[in-house]
Amino acid sequence: MTAGWAAPGRGAAAPAAGASVDWVTGVGLVVSVALLFSISGGMLWLVGYNYDGLIGNPATKIHPSTYILVLVFTWRACTYGNPIGYCVSVADRRPASALMALISIMLLVVVVARGRPGMAGMIDTFVAAAMFVMMLSEEDEKTFARLQGVLHAVMTANALLALFEFATKTLVFPYRLDGVVFANDLRSTALQGHPLANATITAIYVLALLSGSRSLTTPVRLGLIGLQFCALVAFGGRSAMVLTLALGGIYMLVHGFSTLRSGRVNLLGAALAFILAALLPVVIALAAYYGFFDALLERFVSDSGSANARVEMFELFKHLELRDIIIGPDIDLIETLRRINGLEQGIENPIIRTVIYQGAFYTVLLFFGFALFMVEVARRCHPGIWLPMLGWILLLNTSESIASKTTLLSKFVLICLVLYRPARAGLRRPQTQPRASLS
Repeated sequence: MTAGWAAPGRGAAAPAAGASVDWVTGVGLVVSVALLFSISGGMLWLVGYNYDGLIGNPATKIHPSTYILVLVFTWRACTYGNPIGYCVSVADRRPASALMALISIMLLVVVVARGRPGMAGMIDTFVAAAMFVMMLSEEDEKTFARLQGVLHAVMTANALLALFEFATKTLVFPYRLDGVVFANDLRSTALQGHPLANATITAIYVLALLSGSRSLTTPVRLGLIGLQFCALVAFGGRSAMVLTLALGGIYMLVHGFSTLRSGRVNLLGAALAFILAALLPVVIALAAYYGFFDALLERFVSDSGSANARVEMFELFKHLELRDIIIGPDIDLIETLRRINGLEQGIENPIIRTVIYQGAFYTVLLFFGFALFMVEVARRCHPGIWLPMLGWILLLNTSESIASKTTLLSKFVLICLVLYRPARAGLRRPQTQPRASLS
């Protein structure tokens, strides 16, 4: 047996944070992230992979990026020498992530045993996100640099495609449910699939560009922020737009006053800000003239019943007994109550939806692990993480979000860990043995 396959404690060293990972692991992580951010259910349908639908092969309900991630994790565990030892090592560095993965897997077994919906949601929504965090705990600098490039490139392409769809009124990869396109919804779908998923992740990315992304120059960051906010209009997410304007505006005011008080004003940045401020009215006037804001105003006037749905969802509890609320009611009863109360589009709150479908006990256990997971992610980022973290928590409660199958959680934690990588983390160099004395 070679030294590389020796058990821990007998020749194999634990994967130290900051140590370079092998090229297969590094490339595999980059490929998995690229697929995660750029491949939607609409694209997968074109190749016969029914990801978003309710019918078809159960294996197609898992996103391809998750399969790649599992393979990369398995490869890394095997090359470590002791797969169990590797799992223990990364779990020790990211205990909350390991706990959430364990809770999700346990609840997956319960969901399958009880015949309830949400099996794929446990894997894609929670397990994949936890695995990403655990694998990135090794803090390989080359991998993080590549991931930054992938994130910026894919999000830029996503915004440009959204604006193209908005201008041409043609959806390149429309959202489909079992192959059926929602013909009345002309909001851009771009690379992320559903318009609201696009709006959520774009809003988080804009906030991350404001307080994170320190590797980018100020002009590049400002250009990306402008492009992404234009894409937000094309996606039509009202909550995402309002929240981005509110939180982003507050951050810019606070940061601006702090910079002025410190007396350390970048002259080039100040000049660029004045030029943009002078051009902003012209840009707004031109956008209004060409009808850029018409779709936005229409979205705010007509919300397709979303506001009413957020009120009607509480009416469901009146038809449930205490036992049903604790352990989960009959699924047929819930589906009937949804149709009666006009909630065909879903229950637009993750906590309420999870309680309704799975029960309060299940919900408390899952969201306890989720809360610890969020704290762990925030602690691995530099202080500006509070801005996208606050935006994320607020946006979660405007739709089903993590209560159903989604890749949003994985995308969010990747944006946090990659764009808010603290400089103080550095590389933890492996300790070397002291040289033996010549005397």
